[in-house]
This record gives sequence, structure tokens and C-alpha cells, in this order.
Amino acid sequence: MSTQRHPHIIDVVKQDHRDIEKCYDSILKADNNDTRTRWANQFVWEVARHSVGEEILLYPAFEKHIQGGKAVANEDRTEHQTVKDDLYKFQNMKSSDKDFIPTLTTIMNELKEHIRNEEEVQLPQIERALGDDESIKLAKSFSRTKHFVPTHSHPSAPNKPPFETAIALLTAPMDKLKDIFKKFPSESTTA
Repeated sequence: MSTQRHPHIIDVVKQDHRDIEKCYDSILKADNNDTRTRWANQFVWEVARHSVGEEILLYPAFEKHIQGGKAVANEDRTEHQTVKDDLYKFQNMKSSDKDFIPTLTTIMNELKEHIRNEEEVQLPQIERALGDDESIKLAKSFSRTKHFVPTHSHPSAPNKPPFETAIALLTAPMDKLKDIFKKFPSESTTA
């Protein structure tokens, strides 16, 4: 976290990345199918919310504030689409399926390069372009937005505002209803 009292956008996005990596590691370390399933549900939940949050708030900020931002945002949306397609397959698998771990590994390999590029290049660029106050505002909006977006992958949904936002608001309640019947690593996970 930054030394300021309020986190910047770089801080909240990086924290999401660490949470996704923790879920991935926990799935691989799980010693039974129930634990693996719980962490897989958490992984899908984290990746889906993070991706939509970036598409609704971060990528439009790239387009508006950094040089070549439209191309950067479009490339990131393309990378997200690949992850969404694979995440959709993964979220419908049982932890005992033979393709469960290979599919998870494929998703994480796709995410690793995306995460590295965001953290090393794109997020520092947007931080410089926005300045402290705007970065903090974007971070707050990003964190709030994740409460209202889908918690499952919907690869056929639009990935650009305003359509992405509208579909997310319509889809999220159904996903949250499904989550009630899923197992997660802890009860506080879905609160």
C-alpha cells in the first residue's frame, strides 16, 4: 500500500492481483476436492469482479489520460476476453475433472503477463497522469464498483461501457443468487 492514508488505484489493483494469486496457490495446495472447490469458487469470484471493474473504470481512464491509452485499453480487453472464455469453462468444472488443474493453469498463465504489464507499465502511467487526488477517487470507485458487478464469467457480455455497465448491473443479481448456494473458503468471503 502507498504511504498515503487512502489507497491509490495502483494499490487496489495490485491487491486484487495478490488475492487472485493467493486463490490460485490455494487451489494447487488443496488436499481434497471440497477445499479445492471452495478456492476455485473464490478464484472465479475474484477474477470476474476484478475484470469487470477494470473494464468499467480503469480502461476508460487509460483511454482518457495516457498517451496511446485507447490501444492499451483495447489490448487489455482482448486479453480479458481470452481469460473470460477460459474462466467460463473453468467455473463449470468439478474439481475432480481431469482438465480442472490444466484449465486453471492456462488461465493463470494468461493472467501473469497481463498482471506484469499492468503493474510495471500501465498502472505507473495512469498514476502519473492522474495525480494523488484523482487516483484515490478512482481507487474508491473501483472498490465500490466491484460490489455491483457479476461474480461469474460471462464471455458473451459486452466489455466496453456503457453496455458493459448495463449488462453487469443486470447480470450481477443472478450471479449473487448462485453464490448463495456455492461453498467458499470462509463465510466472510461472500459477505
